Amino acid sequence: MSKVLVVDDEKLIVKGLKFALEQDGLEVDCAYDGEEALKYIKENPYDIVLLDLMLPKMSGYDVCQEVRAFSDVPIVMLTAKSDDMDKILGLEYGADDYITKPFNILEVKARIKAIMRRIDHKSVSGNAIKEAIADAGTVEHGDIKIDIAGRRAFIQGKEVNLTAREFDLLELFVNNPNKVYTRDKLLELVWGSDYPGDGRTVDVHIRRLREKIEQAPGEPVYVRTKWGVGYYLA
Repeated sequence: MSKVLVVDDEKLIVKGLKFALEQDGLEVDCAYDGEEALKYIKENPYDIVLLDLMLPKMSGYDVCQEVRAFSDVPIVMLTAKSDDMDKILGLEYGADDYITKPFNILEVKARIKAIMRRIDHKSVSGNAIKEAIADAGTVEHGDIKIDIAGRRAFIQGKEVNLTAREFDLLELFVNNPNKVYTRDKLLELVWGSDYPGDGRTVDVHIRRLREKIEQAPGEPVYVRTKWGVGYYLA
């Protein structure tokens, strides 16, 4: 049974989400402020977290940032703000997806199912992210080494802490060096064809990945930009 944490200070929203998700066979915990949410995440292994942006005690941004220091659990931001900058900030702080309020519960369920499918590496044969991987061992390219089974990444022998989506991007690049991927293709391969985001989502995650693996993110030597086309691993 998959386990979900719903975090929102509006109790009616929490109650509605809990009821709807439990109807689909999910186990649901509830938190009503940022501090409580952080405590739950530290103490429980969740498959996904639905996290409101505006929370008492700690904002959703702050919770997300702190969680990313120790966990790559998928986080979907719930936000009443429709401004693109709020969505981009959520991604910058480590969120995997976002849903704008008011939302349809069917949309929430669809997003959760899509994320579950993407993170279940044991399910669909021919998973796009693993298109060039022969086995679940380690793969190396220059100074980069990734442990497929353990989902760990090393640069010049030093481990770097990547989120699930950052690791998926790096894994795809390392297994396909010098192959240029457009933003749309990366969205399809890493986020899934049913993901409603756009190229800015890819740009934000590429920038975060570079900040972690490049000595000079502004002058990358690993993940390069092919101007007017997309990104590739040099």
